[in-house]
Amino acid sequence: MSLFLETITIVLPIFLVIGLGYLLRRVGLFNDEFTQQTNRLVYVVFLPILLFHKISQADFDSYFNGPLVLGSSLAIACLFLISYGYASIRRYSAPSLGSFCQGSFRGNLAYIGLAICLNAYGDSGLTRASILMGFLVPVLNLFAIIALIWPQRKNDSAAPTQNWLREIMLNPLIMASFAGIFCSYFSLPIPIILEKSLGIVSGLTLPLALLAIGGSFSLQRLRGDLQSAGIATLFKLIGMPVVTTLILVSAGVQGVDLGIGILLAGTPAATATYIMAHQMKADAELAGSIVMLSTLVSAVSYTLLLLLLRHNGL
Repeated sequence: MSLFLETITIVLPIFLVIGLGYLLRRVGLFNDEFTQQTNRLVYVVFLPILLFHKISQADFDSYFNGPLVLGSSLAIACLFLISYGYASIRRYSAPSLGSFCQGSFRGNLAYIGLAICLNAYGDSGLTRASILMGFLVPVLNLFAIIALIWPQRKNDSAAPTQNWLREIMLNPLIMASFAGIFCSYFSLPIPIILEKSLGIVSGLTLPLALLAIGGSFSLQRLRGDLQSAGIATLFKLIGMPVVTTLILVSAGVQGVDLGIGILLAGTPAATATYIMAHQMKADAELAGSIVMLSTLVSAVSYTLLLLLLRHNGL
C-alpha cells in the first residue's frame, strides 16, 4: 500500500492542477483568449527560461547520457514506423494517417513530462529530463512533419516542408535547450542576480503549463473516429514506453536515467499535434480526439507505470 500511496502522491497532484485549470475555465475565470495567451506565454517565454536555467546550471558530464538520448530517439523512430505501417495497412485516408501517426509517438514532454519527472525524481530528475528533452524535441518535430507531409505529398495544398523545417530551427524550446547545453558544456558562469531571476521565473512555468492544459481541455474534441483515437492512445501510452524500455535496457541505461526515459516516453499526445494537423490539412478532429483521450487515460497509465518503476527500484 505504501508503494501505491507514493505513486499517487507523484501523479495525483499534477492532474489535480490540470483539473483546477479546467474548473477555472468552467466557472468563467479562464476564457479562450486567456488560455491561448497563457499557452503562448508558457511556450515562448517561461518554458525556454526553465530549460535554459536548469540545463545551463547542470554539470554536463554528470547529467548527459548519450545512450539515453540515442535510445529514446530510436524509440521515437520505431513508433513512427509501427504506427505509420499500421495506418497504411488499415488504409487510412492521407489526412487521417498523418494525424494518427504523429499522435502515436509525439508526447507532451514539456508540460506533463517535466512535471512528472520533477515529482518523481526532484530537481535532479527535472534537470536530466530537460537535457534529454532538448535533444528529443527536434527529433519529434521532424518525424511529425514527415508523418503529416508524406501521406499528402501529392497534395499541393499541404504546407511547404521548408516552412516547418525553419520553424524547427527557430523553435524557442530547441534554441533555449541548446543555449543551455552550450553554457553547461563549456561551464560558462551565469551572474548571480540573473541566475536568481531565472530561478524565480522558472518556478512559474510548470504550474502555469498545467493550468493551461486544464483550461484548454474540452470533451467536445472527443468525437469522430474514436476507435482510431483509442488505438493511437494505446500506441502512445503503452507501446511507446514498452519499446523505449526494451531499447534503453539493451543500451545499458540504468537507474534514474532509465526512469526518466520511460516517463517521458509515457507522456500523452502533445497539444501541438492538433495545431500542426489543422495547419497542415490533416485530420484535426482525429488529432484533437487523440490529445484529449490520451490525456484522460494517462492519469491511469502513469500510475501503473510508476508502480512498475518503483517496484523495480527506479
